[in-house]
Amino acid sequence: MFGGRVCNGMQRALFQIERIEAMKNTMNNQSRGLRLMRSAMLALVLLAVPATSFGGVILSVAIAPPVLPVYAQPLCPGPGYMWQPGYWAYGPTGYYWVQGTWVLAPYVGALWTPGYWGWNGGLYLWHAGYWGRHIGFYGGVNYGFGYTGVGYAGGYWHNGVFAYNRSVTHVSGANFHTYSRTVVSHESSRVSYNGGKGGLTARANTGGGNHAMHSAAGQSAHHSTTAHTASHASTAHTVSHASAAHTASHASAAHSVSHTSGGHASGGHAGGGHHR
Repeated sequence: MFGGRVCNGMQRALFQIERIEAMKNTMNNQSRGLRLMRSAMLALVLLAVPATSFGGVILSVAIAPPVLPVYAQPLCPGPGYMWQPGYWAYGPTGYYWVQGTWVLAPYVGALWTPGYWGWNGGLYLWHAGYWGRHIGFYGGVNYGFGYTGVGYAGGYWHNGVFAYNRSVTHVSGANFHTYSRTVVSHESSRVSYNGGKGGLTARANTGGGNHAMHSAAGQSAHHSTTAHTASHASTAHTVSHASAAHTASHASAAHSVSHTSGGHASGGHAGGGHHR
């Protein structure tokens, strides 16, 4: 009789353990489902951003963006085009690079203030770029090609025509109004975000001069991104997603081959070696 009670007790204990394990599995599945839902929602937000952003905060991420890469500016396609520098965007698979591009100014006198990542409240927030009559604050990021971290030294509007500074912009042809002036960068590093650990320390303020103008520009009326800018960002996101899928597929195939051959890689380093 005593043995029967012990047996029943053990059965009840095993049943409780099974229930606990089942509950843990359910919670893990729910957690995975929530992560997938967050990724899907983030993707929808990113697809909607180009058409709706007006220079406000539109995205927050817990991971700092990489440093800015070094790249060449393509030739300006014609008078009236303004340079929009490349930047790090964020998608379901992480950060991806959106190449800089020339965009026709939406109106005479329009200037482009680039977007930037800024640290606030434990997250990196994306402040979208915008068109305006003045250059606003863009985190002190040295995007290059006239965007030195403060203002824009790549050119200016004069009598309804934009004049390009040949020392920092890639222009060629008799149709352009140009001049040449040496530009000194306000920021020498290639850090791509403001605030937080390792971030830039520039701040927008109303102290006077350029900073006062930047603060005023940030409070004035903004114009959203153009159709070309939206298409350009969307294409970069699509290319990044396709590249990530290809990389994952390649890694999966390599993993399968490795298991098929007994886990031994031949011909040097497993996974490919160095990229140049």
